[in-house]
Amino acid sequence: MGRSLRFCMVTTFYPPYNFGGDGIYIYRLSNELARRGHQVDVIHCVDAYHVLQPRAPTSDYPNHPGVTLHPLRSGVGWLSPLATHQSGAPLFKAGKIGAILGGQAFDVIHFHNISLVGGPKVLRLGDAIKLYTMHEHWLLCPLHVLWKYDREVCTTKNCVPCMIMARRPPQLWRYTGMLEREVRHVDAFISPSRFTRDIHHRLGLNIPIVHIPYFLPRTGVWSGEAPPRAAHADRPYFLFVGRLEKIKGVQTLLRIFRSYHKADLLIAGEGNYEGALRRMAEGLTHVRFLGRLSFPELRSLYERALAVIVPSLCYEVFGIIIIEAFSVKTPAIVNDLGALPEVIEESQGGFVFRDDSQLVEAMEILRTDPARRREMGEKGHAAYLEHWTEEPHLARYFGLIAEIADRRGLDVPIPAGAP
Repeated sequence: MGRSLRFCMVTTFYPPYNFGGDGIYIYRLSNELARRGHQVDVIHCVDAYHVLQPRAPTSDYPNHPGVTLHPLRSGVGWLSPLATHQSGAPLFKAGKIGAILGGQAFDVIHFHNISLVGGPKVLRLGDAIKLYTMHEHWLLCPLHVLWKYDREVCTTKNCVPCMIMARRPPQLWRYTGMLEREVRHVDAFISPSRFTRDIHHRLGLNIPIVHIPYFLPRTGVWSGEAPPRAAHADRPYFLFVGRLEKIKGVQTLLRIFRSYHKADLLIAGEGNYEGALRRMAEGLTHVRFLGRLSFPELRSLYERALAVIVPSLCYEVFGIIIIEAFSVKTPAIVNDLGALPEVIEESQGGFVFRDDSQLVEAMEILRTDPARRREMGEKGHAAYLEHWTEEPHLARYFGLIAEIADRRGLDVPIPAGAP
């Protein structure tokens, strides 16, 4: 019989102190592991969250009793994440992180977004199987997203002027060989997509990468009932869900919906680009901004949408929005960029577009052909059940841990009954 395992997640952001999909994935993984009897500790940086958001979060993310949180706060506030950003080391957080990782017998230390919680040097702390999930392209790009000069995807690196244009201080440690040295402490890197795996190798990072896509649990808060105040449109609508940032491409949709009036556009999310987007949408009465919504409210919106549209202009590492739509049999229309087409190609649950005319054509097919929409929704849902729920995800996850343990000769037995 196997025993339960002890995990430690190390990340800059963790709900409710988070902004994007990386924190949500870590939350889902941590609580799913705890639900299955494992112990999970989570180290995250509250100081880093408050660099970007001075207000305290208002969302509620309850954790399983098996999840223990270690929120890091320092007496120097924003100077702590800035010091990590510039040095590539935990510095102000080193003592507490080292005490947690060194003082407890973890079987697995799983690093996620470490940019402001410890930088590359945090990878050397602790003695356990070490994993690292590539939620963004931070190992390649100091701005995380391979978005160059705030106008195009990055194909040739020119980091210093790009960071200056983005009003970020350059990271000189990236030119010292530190990253290449510290990644050697990690047993395996996990990529949510084949695209992200391949671009890391193509841009010169020689590390072992395993493809394990994200998952959406079939149970839990995602499956809860939407409260009565959940927002819906009276007319048929297409749906965008995500952070309102320039790289997410909502401005593309606003341009199209200025002349497209056959359905509404609902936009769920918030972000730094929201003000600019609202100004672009002035006069478009069939475009509605819904703000940040709960999981049950989002689920209800997905269920009623003609399709979810993912128009990202940057290299997404997966496309969690797509499988959220698939979970309720709603098709997706995605830009032909980064990892987004992978999910559509594997599922046949939607369309891939390369320009405005192809996007409008896909929208019209799903608006006017209910049978085609239903067929694509069913295919997406079948692929979701096969590839992107907790069972297939954890089967690959535990398989990777077992493989590393066997290779290193470690006593880390996989629990009986693990997927």
